[in-house]
Amino acid sequence: MEEKLVIDASRVAPEGDSLEGEVECVDLDEELVKSFGGVRYALSAQVFGSELLVRGRIEQDFDLVCCRCGKDFDDTVKVDDFTASFEIPEGSPEVDVTDELRQSIILALPSYPVCDENCPGVERKAEMPSDDRWGALDSLRK
Repeated sequence: MEEKLVIDASRVAPEGDSLEGEVECVDLDEELVKSFGGVRYALSAQVFGSELLVRGRIEQDFDLVCCRCGKDFDDTVKVDDFTASFEIPEGSPEVDVTDELRQSIILALPSYPVCDENCPGVERKAEMPSDDRWGALDSLRK
């Protein structure tokens, strides 16, 4: 698996090229969000003057922690409408798309991951014992 996705704009056909594969670019150093595998992509690249337009679909698998029950679960983060435009540098036709892929995947991560829509959350144990300290305040109402 490649570490970076670099597109050589000088080799992109005038009608565009299709790119598919996997790149290892999102590795978060987080306790509650762990990636496994690389970012899978199915992209099209097209050159317009001195710009490279890249569009398509990207996805990556993660091990997440449910914010309701605290259990680990696996989920696939998908970006179906990835679009990025890059200025082709003078002197070098190679364009590194890796950072844009990484940012799009990170932005697509759920803010509050849930293992299941019907997750009941943390199981409640026994009823809490009654708190008699409030009784003194209730007596002031009389």
